[in-house]
Amino acid sequence: MSSDLWSFSLATYARPGVEDACLQLQTAGVNVCLLLCGLWLEQRGASCDEQRAGQLQALTGPWDIEVVQPLRTLRMQWKARALDDGVLKGMREQVKALELEAERTLLSRLEGIAQVWGRSGAGSIGWLEALAGSAANLNRDALQVLRVAAIST
Repeated sequence: MSSDLWSFSLATYARPGVEDACLQLQTAGVNVCLLLCGLWLEQRGASCDEQRAGQLQALTGPWDIEVVQPLRTLRMQWKARALDDGVLKGMREQVKALELEAERTLLSRLEGIAQVWGRSGAGSIGWLEALAGSAANLNRDALQVLRVAAIST
């Protein structure tokens, strides 16, 4: 198992089926970085409670809204036009790199909060369910794909 969240996230995302599961969950409104952090915490045996989940969500929300989503939106808006415009294609790749760096920064910040959380008794809820919210009920198969991939990481 990778000890840092970024390496764990890259290794998990590369597993079969994970990208599709993440995109399905992202479409349902779930933050993928937050879920990857939840997987990492599950693998580390950190117990989950509402306070801890709330801390991660409070950190993620503003960064996602103010930094990641605008970059993703711009990248997606340019997708079709970049097929026929080499300059725009290059700029789109730069935006994509910025988006990835923004996600890496978020994962680093999440790790900074969560890395000291150890086993502190039985958590009342699972990390993925807590962090996926209402989307967890509709996307149980996608969450299971993530759990299986994380075990193999």
